[in-house]
Amino acid sequence: MQDALIVKNLVKSFKLSRKQQRIEKTNLKVKVAVNGLSFTAKKGEIYGLLGPNGAGKTTTLRIISTLIKADEGDAVVDGVSVRDNPDGVRSKIGFLTSELKLEDFFTPNYLYDYFSNLHGVDKEISEKRKAKLFKKFGIDRFAEVKVADLSTGMKQKVSLVISIVHDPDFIIFDEPTNGLDVITAKTVTDFLTDLKVEGKTIIISTHIFSLVEKLCDRVGVIINGRMVVSDTLTGVCNGRSLEDVFFDLYKKEVGGNA
Repeated sequence: MQDALIVKNLVKSFKLSRKQQRIEKTNLKVKVAVNGLSFTAKKGEIYGLLGPNGAGKTTTLRIISTLIKADEGDAVVDGVSVRDNPDGVRSKIGFLTSELKLEDFFTPNYLYDYFSNLHGVDKEISEKRKAKLFKKFGIDRFAEVKVADLSTGMKQKVSLVISIVHDPDFIIFDEPTNGLDVITAKTVTDFLTDLKVEGKTIIISTHIFSLVEKLCDRVGVIINGRMVVSDTLTGVCNGRSLEDVFFDLYKKEVGGNA
């Protein structure tokens, strides 16, 4: 199976303010968020980045999606380098993050059309795709309701739909079910499965073991900015629960009791 993503020796550091130093309980002025990270994802599979909060998952996804630049290393999406051709990468991917903030005074209808135009999607194709996605996620009943008046779950659905207006083959979801109720979370996970059936390549980051076990073909475990294992889900677990494997790896990396 062909590689859809090749991540090579990514390194990313951030300067810490005094306030951040107090929060991190450190005297260090620089934090290494990603430290020599490498992994590959195959076309048409769901790859899960698993790790605790602060492990470097979001930073890694932001580098892959060209939102920030790595200090060292590269990521190649379908043959296109984020370092050498970020615009080319952006045209190939959809990126959904829980930190995406929709403007309160816009409607789902307006936002979909705006981002569809931004991606240069043909108007007729855009309208057909909007009708299909809005119906699938129940957004059609709220199409002209301002974002400020939508529920948290509906806002997440709108964000998801907006992130894929251009029907990308490579999709990145950062904590796709974070903060969602069980019904909305089920809708999102079912949609991820549908996208895989369509042949899309999907990268998700999460700290939820059951989500990885349900959805992912391959998994990479990130701890303290390092990839400690990356393999098929079966290869990583080897007959054990993913939770047990993770905590064994965590104890080995950080020491002490998990």
